[in-house]
Amino acid sequence: MSPSKNPKRSSVRTTILRVVALIVVVAITVYIFSIRDHVEEFAAYGYPGIFLIMLMANATVFLPAPGVAVVFAMGGVSAFHPLLVALAAGTGGAIGELSGYLAGFSGQAIVERADVYEKINPWIQKYGGWAVLVLSAIPNPFFDIAGIAAGMAKMPLWKFLLFCWVGQIIKMALFAYAGAYSIDWAMKFL
Repeated sequence: MSPSKNPKRSSVRTTILRVVALIVVVAITVYIFSIRDHVEEFAAYGYPGIFLIMLMANATVFLPAPGVAVVFAMGGVSAFHPLLVALAAGTGGAIGELSGYLAGFSGQAIVERADVYEKINPWIQKYGGWAVLVLSAIPNPFFDIAGIAAGMAKMPLWKFLLFCWVGQIIKMALFAYAGAYSIDWAMKFL
């Protein structure tokens, strides 16, 4: 039997990957939570700053971090085009959502809202990437649970990222354009 076909070695490798994924998720969450008061300063760095804000805001699992408010505000800044804000924010957001996916993949995810997980998990199981796209495209506080469910279901990483990215761009475009047009609208009355 070749080493790559050894079930015991494969099991050990999977266990190591799960432990590493859990450690990464915990470390990212702790770090982001510790710097949450300074996140807005990244906006001064333009589109890369918006990317970093959303990456960090979405990398936290179950801890609130600023995100869409910054996208709304940056969409209204004349130096930024709302579509480019959406692309930067959506890309950062999708990559940041890997923390929930990795928590689920690790098999060690603690789902605080088991009732919500029980409602979301069947959608992930049945519709896969399409459920991820819809759930990431609408503003909701439960997307971390969808990421965990996708990780636990062992959805391919590329599929999770692709569908999450498209959904994030849709959501961020809505916020960025709302910011841009609300500023224009408010200026008409001032």
